[in-house]
Amino acid sequence: MTNRAVIECSDTGRVYSTRTLTGKQEVVALKGVDLTVERGIIFGLLGPNGAGKTTLIRILATLLTPTTGTVTVGGYDVVKEAGDVRKLIGLVLGGDRGLYWRLTGPENLRYSAALNYMDPDVAKRRIAELLELVGLADAGKRPVEQYSRGMRQRLHIARGLLADPEILFMDEPTIGLDPMGSQDIRRMIPELARQGKTVFLATHYMLEADELCSQLAIINNGSIVAMGRPSEIKREFSRIAVFEVILRSTSLGLVDKLASMEGVGHVATSSDGPIQKLTIHVAAGADIAAELKDSIGAENLEAMVMRDPTLEEAYLSILR
Repeated sequence: MTNRAVIECSDTGRVYSTRTLTGKQEVVALKGVDLTVERGIIFGLLGPNGAGKTTLIRILATLLTPTTGTVTVGGYDVVKEAGDVRKLIGLVLGGDRGLYWRLTGPENLRYSAALNYMDPDVAKRRIAELLELVGLADAGKRPVEQYSRGMRQRLHIARGLLADPEILFMDEPTIGLDPMGSQDIRRMIPELARQGKTVFLATHYMLEADELCSQLAIINNGSIVAMGRPSEIKREFSRIAVFEVILRSTSLGLVDKLASMEGVGHVATSSDGPIQKLTIHVAAGADIAAELKDSIGAENLEAMVMRDPTLEEAYLSILR
């Protein structure tokens, strides 16, 4: 492991095997994953459903073993030294899994502390600190079944932080939350990094990843297909450039005409009052600005600029 690396995967694979009436079936969830995460950063993992995000997190958290390759977390092998890894990590899952609904928030945390053999006095102090941190100090006497979804998710985070881990794995922590609940979680995550923790965040939300993460990896069909800073994902891995066009007026068939041009992949229209706007995705490196202007016509063109794609636009172009 390098001096700054806290997570390393080398040629990591995972195959799920099941037996059916017709014989043995195998599903390849991860194949040849190479990944390095530096200490003290927020690292984002993006990918569609079934891409391998949760499988990778479960391997890193010692809940699954890799079929091939090696994985180290905090310098320890997740298979041979799983106990040492568990002393360093916390795990936050999305949704309602893993909470005891008839227990209060503090009772859930005390139970988790007992399972982890925490000193009772340390656990008591830590639970009070965490309930304050996640905004649940006033809900201490209520059973979890009376919590909102956002409150339950904050309790998940408190449980993940209970042992004061160096590394925190978060698997879609804002899934299903309303905008206010999501915002609360997003405010919390940078504070954890400022405390020196490494946060490994799997998410579907592009804005969340772009806003929070200093490094990103995109996984698809079990393989890493892009990795770097958000700006690098947008500029170096993206397969498109984007033109924003403001029109004075629209002519019949203009959108279809532009969409049929060589090098143009997508044309979207929007309006803001009398202002008509086109967003045009073109193949990266395609030099068609002059052709676009000619096709639109000088009499219709108010302004045209080329910009970098958003993270969502870059992500979709990489997966297509």
